Amino acid sequence: MSQVKSLENRVDEALGNEQLQTNFRSAMDYLIEKRSDQFPDKDDLNNLRNTSSSIRSNSLSKLPELLIMLEENLENNNIKVHWAETDIEANNTIYQILKEANAKKVVKGKSMVTEEIELNEFLDSKNIEILETDLGEFLVQLANEKPSHIVMPAIHKSRKEISKVFSEHFPEFPYTEDVDLITQQARKILRDRFREADAGISGVNFAVAETGSLCLVENEGNGRMCTTVPPLHIAVAGIEKVVENLSDVPPLLDILTKSATGQEITTYFNMISSPRKNDEKDGPMVMHVILLDNGRSKIYQNTEMQETLKCIRCGSCINHCPVYTQLGGHAYGTVYPGPIGITLEPQQKGISELGDLTSLCTMCGACAEVCPVQIPLPKLINRLRSETVEGDYMSQFIEGVGSQRKSIESIVWQIWKHIYSHPTLYSICSKTITKLSSFSPKKFGGWSNYRVMPKPSNTSLKELAKQAGFKNE
Repeated sequence: MSQVKSLENRVDEALGNEQLQTNFRSAMDYLIEKRSDQFPDKDDLNNLRNTSSSIRSNSLSKLPELLIMLEENLENNNIKVHWAETDIEANNTIYQILKEANAKKVVKGKSMVTEEIELNEFLDSKNIEILETDLGEFLVQLANEKPSHIVMPAIHKSRKEISKVFSEHFPEFPYTEDVDLITQQARKILRDRFREADAGISGVNFAVAETGSLCLVENEGNGRMCTTVPPLHIAVAGIEKVVENLSDVPPLLDILTKSATGQEITTYFNMISSPRKNDEKDGPMVMHVILLDNGRSKIYQNTEMQETLKCIRCGSCINHCPVYTQLGGHAYGTVYPGPIGITLEPQQKGISELGDLTSLCTMCGACAEVCPVQIPLPKLINRLRSETVEGDYMSQFIEGVGSQRKSIESIVWQIWKHIYSHPTLYSICSKTITKLSSFSPKKFGGWSNYRVMPKPSNTSLKELAKQAGFKNE
């Protein structure tokens, strides 16, 4: 995703938007409470997290074999499989499929992986009409914006802002701030688009290697419409979405819905195992699956960071992140915001481009506490922070390692290291600083914009200990 504004500017803009912060604070508090209500028994929660984490770890440990098995079973089910190493390759493959089918109108279910490859913009440039059918994504598309959350794309907008966007694009409907009425109006618009569509595109929540089945989790039915009404269905999935067995899906589905939106279960759970058969009355005539790499293989090979790929895209880490709650998703300038975005995006696009994202973390650990598959997000983020200024073996996995190292910082830390390595020199410096404490600066760059500058004590710890009667042993 192109970034016009710097991270600092985006952060300042978000912090200055009181309405935005009110929207997010209210929404996050609501989601946190709903999730908590779904897990009253902590032992049951821990057992479910352990099970889900084990399933995802097993999938990653066998990833190459499972992908081969998945491909074989998809093809046995008469689903055509395409491998895409990059976003460009994925987009070109999808375009070629649509072109061969003479498809000019496309409806799309909610899919973060298609956001990742910027499919909408690509197809627009090829004069193919593509319409988001998830209500949140639909509203964001109308506003010419990007999703600000991986589960609830329009969560950054208030009811009035949503009403204004909808009214501007569809003046034939009476203005209303009733969300239920807006939903009904959107349904009328989208129903016609489903019938007119030449193709439907969807994401994939879980791809089952054992059966060659694609699982879609949704609440609105738009995913089911996109995958059954048009004559052509194209599913796009990151290669990490594969699980080994059908029995792996229920625990993951259970913890996904509860972690994401605090629901016992979503309204719809779709299992797609083939295009329409001869004795069936609905479903696509042709199905294609795009298995996307886009940097995932390098993450997989990096044993220290591999757990990033366990993510099931529930958004719980985002909901509980104090930084995200203050900034919202757009401040990150990436497809995936919050803790998972900080972890994933620099690995995919490089530290030289997105390494500064690692500063958007307080290391409070809330994300790790709620992650349904037990990804140690603070540990991974801290490791990436280190890689922004240090260059070691990770350079073979992540572009731009060490690119954010500043000469002045390096010199300061070398001086600090030298002082702390020599007790006599440390003692002299410590005494000097305490005697000159009144001259300490009141401001220190941007760091002091949001913090109170610490002031050295007038008395060193060693002197305080001596005054208290403690002797050096």
